[in-house]
Amino acid sequence: ICFLLFAVLYIVSYFIITRYKRKSDEQEDEDAIVNRISLFLSTFTLAVSAGAVLLLPFSIISNEILLSFPQNYYIQWLNGSLIHGLWNLASLFSNLCLFVLMPFAFFFLESEGFAGLKKGIRARILETLVMLILLALLILGIVWVASALIDNDAASMESLYDLWEFYLPYLYSCISLMGCLLLLLCTPVGLSRMFTVMGQLLVKPTILEDLDEQIYIITLEEEALQRRLNGLSSSVEYNIRKLEQELENVKNLKTKLERRKKASAWERNLVYPAVMVLLLIETSISVLLVACNILCLLVDETAMPKGTRGPGIGNASLSTFGFVGAALEIILIFYLMVSSVVGFYSLRFFGNFTPKKDDTTMTKIIGNCVSILVLSSALPVMSRTLGITRFDLLGDFGRFNWLGNFYIVLSYNLLFAIVTTLCLVRKFTSAVREELFKALGLHKLHLSNTPRDSETTKPSANGRQKTL
Repeated sequence: ICFLLFAVLYIVSYFIITRYKRKSDEQEDEDAIVNRISLFLSTFTLAVSAGAVLLLPFSIISNEILLSFPQNYYIQWLNGSLIHGLWNLASLFSNLCLFVLMPFAFFFLESEGFAGLKKGIRARILETLVMLILLALLILGIVWVASALIDNDAASMESLYDLWEFYLPYLYSCISLMGCLLLLLCTPVGLSRMFTVMGQLLVKPTILEDLDEQIYIITLEEEALQRRLNGLSSSVEYNIRKLEQELENVKNLKTKLERRKKASAWERNLVYPAVMVLLLIETSISVLLVACNILCLLVDETAMPKGTRGPGIGNASLSTFGFVGAALEIILIFYLMVSSVVGFYSLRFFGNFTPKKDDTTMTKIIGNCVSILVLSSALPVMSRTLGITRFDLLGDFGRFNWLGNFYIVLSYNLLFAIVTTLCLVRKFTSAVREELFKALGLHKLHLSNTPRDSETTKPSANGRQKTL
């Protein structure tokens, strides 16, 4: 069962990566073999990330199914042993990808072989292995020094000798804490950004707009750009590239306007408001659950993520509202994951990581796979810490020491609630703030950096901005 689930995830991950991977020449040279090996390792890592994301929803729905059909013959394969095994495998493969496979893929891609040795795959593998050993020694030294500074105890230092039982879980606990902090930064931004993303994907209602006039203006500008492009000589290479880019932008905007015009009245006036209301409800429920979890943390010790162990799989419902509550938890978990990914690529520091269709280098694919792996591995921990679900983390996911620290968990919940609320307030008051700036004449000082909508502002042929 584990093999079948992973095989499906691997196939889906392969198609996703090949969709964005830059198309190279079909030659069986050394670089092509190295790229293919790195592709397989990246696909494996992305499949593990998808498994880590699906693990918590799968466990929650499995528990409810076992409660509803305890003696059904056809679900005998779905039991606590399988769920525990999946959690342990997800933790093991996450460690393997994060500390072995992805560093190997990166160094293998950048390696050329040591000087003096015969060039080839073997020389590159040898250099990669040496770099991995040096990296492992560096990380071991950093963790050793950190342990000596934080917890200078003989027992603590001796426990570092136990590589499998203490060192790797301790190191993975540090990575998980970093992933949760990254989620704390990305998720609130993504929750506010989701409204803009869905607004770009859906057809907005046409209120006080004349789409025919806008399409007519766009068509005239497209024809003007095409005439200018045909009139330029091939020697003016810079101007040709600039006009081609402007023409491509105009064509994309014209396509969007034509799609809005062809959309039915139901799609324009019902789907868009319904999706916006649904996003607002999901975001409000998430903030409300975090607020309730803060109150529970203050009055009940068992609300801690590393508190008392709950009942086993299939013995009791993990939600107060039964199957409906479990379904709501699953929806919120997926919503938080999508929001965290959107927020991750919306941050300026990680903006260059955004993959492009058929134009993403292998190095950037490796960086994206590592980032997604860190986010997906920290998602079950964040969901349990915020009180989105009461499902106890199984396997190595539940062995993190910082989950038992009351002050860290409480601070995490408070920061998430405050930052999410501020992002939403900033999102929904940006239009009012812009109008106030214009009324007071402060818009000339560029105090607001709110990006303009791509559908209302576009470059014209003479280099100025034309507003439709």
